[in-house]
Amino acid sequence: MTTPPGSNSATSSELRSGPAGAQRRLVLLHGWGADAHDLLELGPMLVGPDVEVVALQAPWPHPAGMGRQWYDLQQPNWPELPGARAALKLRLLDLSRELPLENTILLGFSQGAAMVLDVGTLAEGLDGRSCAALIGCSGYPHPGWDPQTPYKTKVLLTHGEQDPVVPFAASQALQEQLQGAGHGVELLGFSGGHTIDERLFPAMKRFIASQWPTQSSIQTLDAP
Repeated sequence: MTTPPGSNSATSSELRSGPAGAQRRLVLLHGWGADAHDLLELGPMLVGPDVEVVALQAPWPHPAGMGRQWYDLQQPNWPELPGARAALKLRLLDLSRELPLENTILLGFSQGAAMVLDVGTLAEGLDGRSCAALIGCSGYPHPGWDPQTPYKTKVLLTHGEQDPVVPFAASQALQEQLQGAGHGVELLGFSGGHTIDERLFPAMKRFIASQWPTQSSIQTLDAP
């Protein structure tokens, strides 16, 4: 796997907010051309003060010279995608050494949403484990993506019906594939473009709150 410029490991930079040692974590993946700062402030709008928020920064510089990318969208057939998938898996496994993946919810926007849904539904899981839930905002399916996995993680999708960047039909395709693979999935459309609409925050907060493991299951996961 090629090492991105400015990175010496699979765990490139990240930003954190919330309490260290929290028993629940929300991990955020930004879109193409943004960076980790882009979604960090979203976290506290969706989770309580007892949840740690981790905003991951994509490893590659954006070709325009500002922002970052998970892989180069401008190259035909996206040859960097396999490496990006493997690198994100490693970063999530690194985070799981601090807190089990079962106590972690992933949320991505645009290219970040595509990465969340791809890596979050790997056939083999994340070393035999899965996250508590996945949220994809204005996302799209990767070519050849197949969410057929024994880990039937619940998924929430949001998408603007007038999105000029990633068509609303992309999330409809995601919903169809996820449902076909047996995942519980809900698609929340809204009148708007390529954004995470604040009118959906109450529904997103309810979804997140409903997907955390119970205290008894947390104790079971933490048991030696």
